[in-house]
Amino acid sequence: MTVNKAPRIEEVARIAGVSTATVSRCLNNPDSVRASTRLTVEAAIKETGYTPHFGGRALAMNRTHTIGAVIPTMENAIFARGLQAVQERLSDSGTTLLLACSSYDPEREASQIRTLIQRGVDGLLLIGEARPESSYELLKMRNIPVVLVWCNGETTDHLCIGFDNREAARRMALAVCDYGHRDIAMVAGITSWNDRAARRVEGVREALESVGLTLDETNLIEADYTLEAGAQALRKLMNGSNRPTAVICGNDVLAAGVLQAAKQIGLRVPEELSITGFDDIELASVMDPALTTVHVPHRRMGWTAADKLLEMQSGSADGSNVSFATDLIIRSSLARKS
Repeated sequence: MTVNKAPRIEEVARIAGVSTATVSRCLNNPDSVRASTRLTVEAAIKETGYTPHFGGRALAMNRTHTIGAVIPTMENAIFARGLQAVQERLSDSGTTLLLACSSYDPEREASQIRTLIQRGVDGLLLIGEARPESSYELLKMRNIPVVLVWCNGETTDHLCIGFDNREAARRMALAVCDYGHRDIAMVAGITSWNDRAARRVEGVREALESVGLTLDETNLIEADYTLEAGAQALRKLMNGSNRPTAVICGNDVLAAGVLQAAKQIGLRVPEELSITGFDDIELASVMDPALTTVHVPHRRMGWTAADKLLEMQSGSADGSNVSFATDLIIRSSLARKS
């Protein structure tokens, strides 16, 4: 069997009628080469199917043109829009995004961070602020630029691109109260090592206390971000002694599970039970009834985070956090308490 050898840079140079050094400059610093020469070399590259050797190119430039990202989950759409925006912006600059998943486990995240550093990433994007200090120490020791997203820098000096989770949840809870609800429950994400979930619980508590209510511990359930976990949480709430008329959910996936369970046990939404979410994922507007939620500017966060990482590599980043506003989206899953 004949094995086709990968084309070499010498072949590109021969076809283009230039030196191998000129081909290298076209690949690594195209602005330093005349446009006519660059077009000739690009045509030769296309003809031969040549691709530069990644390791050698990275060694020569002391950069790999890769950015690593560790996200908590790939099982739902919470982070999809933001990561798509990151990918788009990095791709425009010739940078590749390497993605890993921590499953909300700080030890697994630490392992993924080490692996991405070993792969030679030029920077890292991480979700939220809460992680062992050892992970931050490693990033500092290796001088890896890092941007934290979905947070606003309450507990860290690292650059954060996000929004105020506490304030967004507080505003949602106040809206539920304004609709006349007094028996209010919350289905939150797991707050351990998840500052976003913890801030949202804090925001709901703060809002209820401001109108003379409390979030009873029996009416606060922490759950994994899955449909089934949301459904189980509602069944538990409705089997309790303090049945709520409104359930505030830590994200839209949990809200969808709560809505599904409400229908299964015969509760009319929103006449008998109002439900709210958080994130405004694409499916929120087409649920039946459409979901009241917090709109998070996922794509703007993603674009900005990518830009900041690229600026940090070039030394032009100003180091200031960026905090976006969120919007309450009132839809038909929230009704006034009669």
